[in-house]
Amino acid sequence: MSLDRHLTEIAREYPDWTIWRSDAGRWWATRHHPLSLPEREAGLAMTIDADTPDDLREQLIDQRERAESLGPDP
Repeated sequence: MSLDRHLTEIAREYPDWTIWRSDAGRWWATRHHPLSLPEREAGLAMTIDADTPDDLREQLIDQRERAESLGPDP
């Protein structure tokens, strides 16, 4: 799969994040909105990075699960 396709698919799956690949080849995602104190305390991150698109997806899934565990409007 092409890099552009990976970027497009991940961005579509996670619209609250900006997804990109650095010149050094790492995959990054950063949130569009700041986190509250309870979100940060629950382990949510503003920006995450990974070696591969699959690794980035795994981290994004983890971030989504952490957010969901807080319930609505933490």
